[in-house]
Formats: sequence, structure tokens, C-alpha cells
Amino acid sequence: MNPARLAALAALSLFTFGGTAMACPNVLNLQTKNLAGQAINLCDYAGKVVLAVNTASFCGNTPQYKGLESLYQKYKDKGLVVVGFPANDFGSQEPGTAKEIKDFCELTYGVKFPMLEKSSVVPGKANPVFAELAKMTGETPGWNFHKYVIARDGKRAFSFSARTQPESSDIVRQIETLLAEKP
Repeated sequence: MNPARLAALAALSLFTFGGTAMACPNVLNLQTKNLAGQAINLCDYAGKVVLAVNTASFCGNTPQYKGLESLYQKYKDKGLVVVGFPANDFGSQEPGTAKEIKDFCELTYGVKFPMLEKSSVVPGKANPVFAELAKMTGETPGWNFHKYVIARDGKRAFSFSARTQPESSDIVRQIETLLAEKP
């Protein structure tokens, strides 16, 4: 099958939630690679609560990986997926290769949640997910470790600054509220 046909089929992919078919939400309509170079289709996360965060290995906020991984382990079986978007946009604090970033995350913080290939998250250059999240929330990352919590239906997103710790009561409350909603 030719690549254009495959792309068209992927765009039309349907997901079933509680007997209702729905198309992949715009916010998750991204095919990319993870840090190991394997293909990732974010539409696979439709129907889950997604915590999207722009990450960097050499930032004062880098220890937030620990809290992100803790949230992922605590809620992944209930429908949460944490997705890391390494970006070198702020202070050039993510200069490494995919392998260097992957090794750092796994060896230093035990990261097991999906980490995608490096991309940009700033307006004008943002990857499609962060561009859509900026439209949805009216907020863009001002630094590394800006967090967005996306509802299961992909129609609502909530923005949290880089200063907000992953395990803060505000983020946990938002995740728990969205996990309790039926898709």
C-alpha cells in the first residue's frame, strides 16, 4: 500500500469507546517516533487521559521526571498515559541525541512512560500536539516541564506551568476527575 493511502487510513482510524465510534481527536493526531526510533501513533492513546509534558535533561526542573513516573505508575492501569516531548527550546537544556536522552531518562529517573523524539514546543515551530494544546488552552510553555492534561475525549485540556510539580494536588485532582469520566 502506498504511503499516501496509509496516511489517509490512519487519519480515518476509528476508536470504539463504550460502543461508540469516534475519530482520533485533533490533539492526538500525530505519528512520530519514540526515543528508540520506533513508530508511535498518538491516536493509540485516544480514550485515555494524557499528561503531555515538554522535557529537558539539563534543567532545574529535570527532577520532575521522578514525579511524572510516579503518576504514570500510579494511574496507568486506570487510563492515564504520560507522554514526554523532549525539546531544546528553553536554555538549550536538551542538546542530546535520542539515545542520550533515552539513556539519561531510564538510568537516572527510571522513566518507563513514552518519550517521543525531540521536537519544538514554542509557537511558530511547535509540534502539532503542542500547537493544538496552545489553541485549546490559550497557554504555551514558558519553560521546560510545562504540563497539559488532556481529557479522554480529546476535546478539553488543562494547562499547568513548569513550576507546578507533577504530583501537586491541582494536577492529581484534575487527573482523577478526568479518569472518573466515562469516555
